[in-house]
Amino acid sequence: MIKIGDFARLNQVTVPTLRFYDEAGLLKPIFVDGSSGYRYYAVAQMPRLNRILALKDLGFTLQQIENVLNGGLTPDELRGMLKMKHAEVEQQLATEQSRLDRIAARLRQIEQENCMSEFDVALKTVSPILVASCEVTIPTNDQAGDYLERAFAEVGNHMKAHGAKMAGPCCAIWHQGAEILENEVAEAAMPLDHSIPEGDSVRVYELASAQMASVIHNGSLDSLPQMHAALLQWMETEQYRSAGPYREVYHDINGAGTPVIEVQYPVSKC
Repeated sequence: MIKIGDFARLNQVTVPTLRFYDEAGLLKPIFVDGSSGYRYYAVAQMPRLNRILALKDLGFTLQQIENVLNGGLTPDELRGMLKMKHAEVEQQLATEQSRLDRIAARLRQIEQENCMSEFDVALKTVSPILVASCEVTIPTNDQAGDYLERAFAEVGNHMKAHGAKMAGPCCAIWHQGAEILENEVAEAAMPLDHSIPEGDSVRVYELASAQMASVIHNGSLDSLPQMHAALLQWMETEQYRSAGPYREVYHDINGAGTPVIEVQYPVSKC
């Protein structure tokens, strides 16, 4: 018999690791001293421990390792587990490669501008939102504020007439690229706390859940062109494409402090 400390050194693992495997039922000592509780192992257990370590290195869970050790898997099942683990690791590698690309892009940006950009892009998944919306066609971009203000007022009056309240920040939904500056089709949308009837020019519907590339900025609406530019540059670098109308979310546009504006582009991988 081999003392637990000696067995741990022999196999280059720690004593807590052996105790953990004992408690998990993966590797029981051949003898436990009844008075001291000290564990003893045998040389013949080394292959089992080595298999545990090998399977753990492949990323298998304790339950999967136990199934393999106890012979509860057929060759086809073991092959399937290995294929799934292979695909999982490939995805992890792709994710980390994408992270490396983003780091490299940020480094290039800092080198070019000699400063940290104030427009950070993050991926997020937005939940479905029930909204009341009024669509407008804006002749020229410099009139966007006036048209949207009237549209928001119309939506607000309709909500008030039906006893509804806003359940979050209002947003403008734009149905063409930011480079289009004439005859722009947009919606003034307000999130609802409950469903209400539609009106002559007010539509009630659910904005679908979507993966969004997002930029949030404290500042005036004058910063919107830079926010769009940052998003489009990020999408090009990260190989994403626009997957629908983008949103401008006004988190604190009428608050006492500095306005908080968010631009969200629904995206999918190219």
